[in-house]
Amino acid sequence: MTESPLLSAPFPNQSENKSNSTVCPDLDNWWEIVYYLVPKCIDTICVIGMLGNLFILFVYSLYKGPLKIAEIYLGNLAAADLIFLICLPFWAENIRNKYNWPFGNFLCRSASASIRLNMYTSIYLLVAVSLDRYLTFVHTLTHRRIRSKATTKGICLLIWIFGILLSIPIFMFRTVKHFPEWNISACVLDFPTPFWGTAERLVFTIVGFALPSTAIVFFNFCTIRSLQEHTREQRAFRTKSCKDHRDTKATRLIFLVVLMFLLCWTPHHLVTFLDILFQMEVIKGCFWEDFLNFGEQFSSTLAITNSCINPIIYVFAGKYFRQKALEVFSQFFCCGYFLSHVSFQEKSSYFSLFLVKSSSSS
Repeated sequence: MTESPLLSAPFPNQSENKSNSTVCPDLDNWWEIVYYLVPKCIDTICVIGMLGNLFILFVYSLYKGPLKIAEIYLGNLAAADLIFLICLPFWAENIRNKYNWPFGNFLCRSASASIRLNMYTSIYLLVAVSLDRYLTFVHTLTHRRIRSKATTKGICLLIWIFGILLSIPIFMFRTVKHFPEWNISACVLDFPTPFWGTAERLVFTIVGFALPSTAIVFFNFCTIRSLQEHTREQRAFRTKSCKDHRDTKATRLIFLVVLMFLLCWTPHHLVTFLDILFQMEVIKGCFWEDFLNFGEQFSSTLAITNSCINPIIYVFAGKYFRQKALEVFSQFFCCGYFLSHVSFQEKSSYFSLFLVKSSSSS
């Protein structure tokens, strides 16, 4: 199976189905579409994503006030996405070059390990921020005792260390290997035995997606149910505090970020799981080989898209992120004094008007 930038499987024969030793139909025309279309999609995602995540880090870094707990997690998520996106142009050129890796062994290893690092850190940062929302609304008293900026930063550090440790096998076993049957030198995972490859993919699927996704769904389901009960209580007593309103707004933003992450990444992990079954010969045949070959390419592209979606969500759905962005940019423009004396609702309307004008002009 030909490797996508996210795929961890070795680089086996494309044309011969190992399960039944029959030659599958030639699909060169379809691969030409992959070579043309996928790199263009990756390049577009990289440009949008890098600008968007740099914008998020710029706002959070220069904002003079203290960041909220959730914003610390989201800032780390933006940093992970940025590292991920910086490595993707190498893979775009690799696909454009028909998987003939032109950048040498070190970049093969480091780019692959950085991509895997993002995949682990991103999902566990979402687990952490989902847990934070869960404790905020479901176990309020417990959460107040353990919640602090130092604890949050410590959790982020542990997640980064955890992601680095799980990425070490990718760095160790990625290498540029020559395939004389295709006359290419490809950047592939070259494990000592096939068992290592199957084990790595199982760890990636279970530890990198199944377990954290289950935790994310559980935490968010409990949070949504608690919010619904809290809303019914407020309506019964006809009370509503400003803090509750702010927490609810922040929680809605996080729900949207989590939802988009699951929608973008689930197809890729489903294809990866099917690939494990194919390598173990649980499923066989040319249909599955071709489906997994092309499915890896396009499910990977969908997964990559998630890294440029988050900044768009922050701008259009994050009311309080827009406020921070306005306060940061008001420091650099002559209209800063004016912006500092208008209400937040007016600021948001100016910012929305600016976005509309920018979109129409482009």
